[in-house]
Amino acid sequence: MNNTSKTQKIIYWSLTALVAFIFLGSAMSKLTANAEAIKMAAGFGIDASTYSILGIIELASVILFIIPRTGVVGTILLAAYMGGAIATHVQNGISVVAPCIIQAFILGVAFYRFPTLRTDLLKSKS
Repeated sequence: MNNTSKTQKIIYWSLTALVAFIFLGSAMSKLTANAEAIKMAAGFGIDASTYSILGIIELASVILFIIPRTGVVGTILLAAYMGGAIATHVQNGISVVAPCIIQAFILGVAFYRFPTLRTDLLKSKS
């Protein structure tokens, strides 16, 4: 294995781990019924059981994202999930900057991990 290939693999898995870290932390707070998180969800009109279901969806999506063979499906699910988060923020008059940054980061990581996705979506040659 040459240095370029090794470096690319390190970047690949480091970026994947960053995305996983973001979503695993969020999913765990939903699944453990953290009092502060439940209070915040109630402010959005989301009850505790629905919040737990969102945690399961988030956890399943990030697992699919981590596995290279299902990574594109995981990317689509995480992007859709963040779309829902953006919509919830807009509906409740909260800044959408954070979810938009996370959304852009997910797509940037996916474009790095899956060059065919980048090529197909952007019609680029690189």
